[in-house]
Amino acid sequence: MNATAALPAYRATIEPAYIDYNGHLRDAYYGLIFSYAIDDVMDHLGLGPAYRERTGCTLYTLEMHLHYLHEVKASDELTVETSILDADRKRFHAGSVFRCTRLPEPVAIADAMLLHVHQGEKVTTAPFPAEIEARLQALKLTPEALAAFGPISRRIELRRR
Repeated sequence: MNATAALPAYRATIEPAYIDYNGHLRDAYYGLIFSYAIDDVMDHLGLGPAYRERTGCTLYTLEMHLHYLHEVKASDELTVETSILDADRKRFHAGSVFRCTRLPEPVAIADAMLLHVHQGEKVTTAPFPAEIEARLQALKLTPEALAAFGPISRRIELRRR
């Protein structure tokens, strides 16, 4: 995939309660907004509520990193562009770039490792259905786009066995 954000952008609503005493977005709300953006990705991939109901499968977040690059203010219009950085049979590494119209560069970058699981009496990992795995592979960034993605403090990677 050549695009850096092949998935639809998530448009965040900044609620008054998200703003701290300095007039900036509280750090914890970046994580909440990222989580909502991942929900949109799940829906786009076909992993939404109907899928969970039908299969008993969903995604669990294994690890997440956030980089705060610029302050987000209450008046900012915030969008989150998510990309698939890597994927295998049971996991994918998602990266999101937070942007606001006030600044030309990203205001934050987040990445997370997500695991496909079956929720039952005992939670177990499960491979993605073939069509979901194919979508993930088709959405993966090119090596050049991946190299240009942005700061990652500690590498999250899919270790292949």
